Amino acid sequence: MLTRIISGAVGVVLLGVVLFFHDTLVLPLAVAAIVAVMLFELLRAVKLHKCIPILIAAEACGIAVPLLYGYFHKAKTVEYYLRDFRIYGEDNVMEIGYSHYVFCAVLLASFVIFVTWLKKHKEIRYEQVFFVLAVMMLVPQAMTTMIRIERLSNPETIDGYITVRGGLFLLVMGLCGAWIADTGAYFTGVAIGKHKLCPEISPKKTIEGLVGGIVTTAVVYSVAFSAYYGFTAKRVIIAFITGAVCAVIGTVGDLSASMVKRQIGFKDYGKIMPGHGGLMDRFDSVLFVLPTFYAFITLFGVQ
Repeated sequence: MLTRIISGAVGVVLLGVVLFFHDTLVLPLAVAAIVAVMLFELLRAVKLHKCIPILIAAEACGIAVPLLYGYFHKAKTVEYYLRDFRIYGEDNVMEIGYSHYVFCAVLLASFVIFVTWLKKHKEIRYEQVFFVLAVMMLVPQAMTTMIRIERLSNPETIDGYITVRGGLFLLVMGLCGAWIADTGAYFTGVAIGKHKLCPEISPKKTIEGLVGGIVTTAVVYSVAFSAYYGFTAKRVIIAFITGAVCAVIGTVGDLSASMVKRQIGFKDYGKIMPGHGGLMDRFDSVLFVLPTFYAFITLFGVQ
């Protein structure tokens, strides 16, 4: 237990440092590092971590996505808005440039993976290849949503000065969308949990815990968004629904990652966080929650 607490504390400190420097290159670099570790853990799960060409191709592609997004979408300063609003009026140059390079990175990595498969077709099965292709695209894009959310700050005039706000708050809320649900589900399940949710996949999860996680996240979102942006009935409703949906999606992500572990016979994806497992064990629900959260706040404007 002590090891778990210390490991968790170190993780919180590191996350705090990254969030403190969120408007610098630190955030894209941190996301790239997280993606690299998660991809290694997933390749290790399907026994391809020792196949160097596939490992390098998947890792290079995964790392490129957050770094390219961070490069093409700079931290939001006044100059950024003055310049980029004009650029976006000219055929979305920045987004096109980012998409073009990511497309090329994915294409090149896929080519390397398929060529390696052809050379080692007696050792590598198609399930392994397509698993790698799937996670190589899912994990980087999902985790890069951290940068997308942080870059959603809006320019405002406060006391005569143009400033930006909101990105860090939104990023914290996006991450909390997964972890608040886990906390609410845990305590509700311990208190009143009786009916198992998916006993063959995750024996400790209960239906009561799921409901508790949904309600907890929805209430926290409603209060937090109202406190930060100001109370309106529309904002409360949208925040409540966003929180509830994120809690459900996070549970799906958690159960999906658990199902993979059970089918391959793993207890944890890694050991990088003693007492907690690997980064995939910590970010499994985040992979699903962050894109969902991003979709809601961009489509419905909860902020």
